[in-house]
Amino acid sequence: MTNGDASDNGVEDIIIARDVHKWFGSFHALRGVSTTVKRAEKVVILGPSGSGKSTFIRTINRLEEHQRGEIIVDGITLSNDVRNIDAIRREVGMVFQQFNLFPHLTVKDNITLAPMKVRHIPRAEAEDTAMGLLERVGIPEQAEKYPAELSGGQQQRVAIARALAMQPRIMLFDEPTSALDPEMIKDVLDVMTELAQSGMTMLIVTHEVGFAREVADRVIMFDEGMIAEEAPPNEFFINPKSDRAKLFLSQILH
Repeated sequence: MTNGDASDNGVEDIIIARDVHKWFGSFHALRGVSTTVKRAEKVVILGPSGSGKSTFIRTINRLEEHQRGEIIVDGITLSNDVRNIDAIRREVGMVFQQFNLFPHLTVKDNITLAPMKVRHIPRAEAEDTAMGLLERVGIPEQAEKYPAELSGGQQQRVAIARALAMQPRIMLFDEPTSALDPEMIKDVLDVMTELAQSGMTMLIVTHEVGFAREVADRVIMFDEGMIAEEAPPNEFFINPKSDRAKLFLSQILH
C-alpha cells in the first residue's frame, strides 16, 4: 500500500507512520511511533521537552533519518532514495523555532529564491506570488527590507510565507512561537489559524494551548519517545485518560 487509505468520502491519509524508531547514538529518541494524518487535518503535538515531538516531525521530511519502521507521505515511501526525499520535500513546508532566513537577501528575495531555483518559476511570477503571500501574512510593506530590520514576529511570518511559496500540501511547524516575545505570538498564531481554516494539512509542535483548542482536529501527546495519548482537543484537555497526560496538563494549564 503506497497511496494511503482512501475512504468513501474522499478523505485519505496523507501521512502514515508505522512503528517509527529513531536513535541518536545509544539514545532511543522515537520508540515505535504509529499514527496517521488525513488530508486537511490539523494535528497539534504536545509533550515535555525531550519527549520526541520535534524529532518526529523532522523525520517526516527527512531532516532526521528514522532507522526502523515506515513513513509514507502523500503516497511516497520515505527511503534512502534521494529522489523520494526530494519529492517529499517539495510537498512539505517547514517552519522552525529560529526563522532561518537568509540575512543578505531582502524579504521578497527570501521568498522567491526556492520557487525560482527548485520549481523554475519565472522571476516576475515568483515576485507576484511573494507579494500576495506577504499580503496574506500581513506585512506587504516589509518586502524590500532585510531580516535584521524586522521584529521576530515579522521574521516568523516571512518564514511562513517562504514555506507557502513552494505550494506545499503539508505544513510542519516546530514550536514556531517559542522564540518570540509574548506580544508577537498572537500575530503568528493568527496567520497559522487562517492557514488552518484554508484547508492546509498541518502538524504543529507547540505549547500554545489556546491555539490547540481552537484549531486542532486532534492532539497527540508525546512522552519518552512514544505517543502517550491522542484525542480531539475537547477530550484531551477536559478528560485526559492517561496519568501521564493528566500530570502534563496539570503543569501547563494554570
